[in-house]
Amino acid sequence: MNEIKIHSVGLRDGLQMEKTVVPFDKKLEWIDKLINSNIDIIQVGSFVHKEKVPQMADSDDLFIEINKKYPNRKVIFSGLVLNEKGLERAINCGVDMVCFGASASETHSQKNTRMSVNEAVDRIIKIAQDTIKDGKMCQVSVQSAFGCGFEGDIDENKVYSIVDKYLDAGIRLISLADTAGYANPEQVKRMYTNIKAKANDIELACHFHNTFGMGIANNYAAYLAGAKYYESAFGGLGGCPFTKKATGNVATADLIEMFQNFGLIKNINNKEIIELEQNVSDYFERELPGYVYKVGNIKH
Repeated sequence: MNEIKIHSVGLRDGLQMEKTVVPFDKKLEWIDKLINSNIDIIQVGSFVHKEKVPQMADSDDLFIEINKKYPNRKVIFSGLVLNEKGLERAINCGVDMVCFGASASETHSQKNTRMSVNEAVDRIIKIAQDTIKDGKMCQVSVQSAFGCGFEGDIDENKVYSIVDKYLDAGIRLISLADTAGYANPEQVKRMYTNIKAKANDIELACHFHNTFGMGIANNYAAYLAGAKYYESAFGGLGGCPFTKKATGNVATADLIEMFQNFGLIKNINNKEIIELEQNVSDYFERELPGYVYKVGNIKH
């Protein structure tokens, strides 16, 4: 039985596409609900240009506030970093886990970073190594790992070559991100199995979008192949602003419900997550893509 860690990215990936900017106090309220659920990791925000992504303008202040509020916490607070300046901000405000990403798609990479794939990977590796030297938990990802909204299929060997570069650089926590939502369970199981065999001490993470309704099945396929970390967003919100068609993540309550019904998660109180997703739905005054928050747990 693999150890499972649930990584909530709702406050970052879930909100970055929303036009209504969520106020600071409301975000703190949602963080409280996540912490009360005993979830493993909370991605509080990203360190990006405040004018380009107004939703993330308060990321630094959020980290400072919750570090004061929860000094002896078990939960890990993560943040997404794009460059050296972002890493400096993340370290200064007390991020526990720093997340980086480079795309396997040349088109997506140019739109997202204005760099080629090789340039972006080399840059990510350098600042990831700096993060590890600074004693921080570090995760790197391969974005568009299962397909690209602009280019279609992505050669799996290109994904493996990026993973090899990460491993050669001494990085061991590696995520595959299905940015466009093109993955299918057979592909996921094959690719995670192949990557798992590359190093005995590798730790695998996954980030699936739900474009074609296969997100939850893809998470289970990744579990069967040895993944440990599972990213999801409350209610299924989210999407990458630099992909062709941005679609939501797997809903956190749905993901937890699946693993709990398999007897694989026992530490997380999904009732808190369900209440949070209901709160988020009320706040945005619309139905969210998730399912479980609408009906409750199977065994409620």
